[in-house]
Amino acid sequence: MTTPTPEPTPVSAPPDSPPASTHNLTPADRDADACQAEIVRHHRVIEDWLTGRGTRADLPTFTDAHTPAFTLITPDGEALPLSRVVTMIEPAYGAAPTLTIAIRDVKVVVSAEPFVVATYEEHHGGQNPSVRRATVVFVRDATARHGLRWTHLHETWTKVSSEKPPA
Repeated sequence: MTTPTPEPTPVSAPPDSPPASTHNLTPADRDADACQAEIVRHHRVIEDWLTGRGTRADLPTFTDAHTPAFTLITPDGEALPLSRVVTMIEPAYGAAPTLTIAIRDVKVVVSAEPFVVATYEEHHGGQNPSVRRATVVFVRDATARHGLRWTHLHETWTKVSSEKPPA
C-alpha cells in the first residue's frame, strides 16, 4: 500500500486560514500546524521580495521573523549570521521575477520547550529550478507570527524529492 504524496504548498497562494478551533488539537498538532503556516508564510515573504511583488518596505517582515542569533547554513555549506543574510537579500529585491517557491513535506522532528525542530522540502521554479531539503530550528515566541521565530536553518541541495515519478 502506498501513501499518496501530498501536493506542495505554493507560497504564492493565499495564506491558509488557521483552524476554526484549536482547542481540540494536541500540542504536537498545534506545533505541526504552526510550523507549516510559518514556513509557508516566510517563504511567501521571500518569494515576494525576490520577484519584486512586495515592496522594499517589506524587508523588516523578513528580518523580524528571525532571532538576532539566527544562523543559516547554505546549501553550499557556508555558515551565515543574520546580518550577512540580510546584506545578501536586500540588494536581491526583484532579481528573480519568475521565481516560484513551493513547500512540501513539512514534518516536526522534535518539539520541546523552548524549541521546535522541523524539516521540509523547498521547490524553486522559474529560471533556475532547484530543490533543497531544510531543517529549521524555531524558538517559541508568543510575539512572533505563528508563535515561532527562526533561529537556525540548514539547507541541502538535492536532486531527489518526495515527488513520485510520473506513472
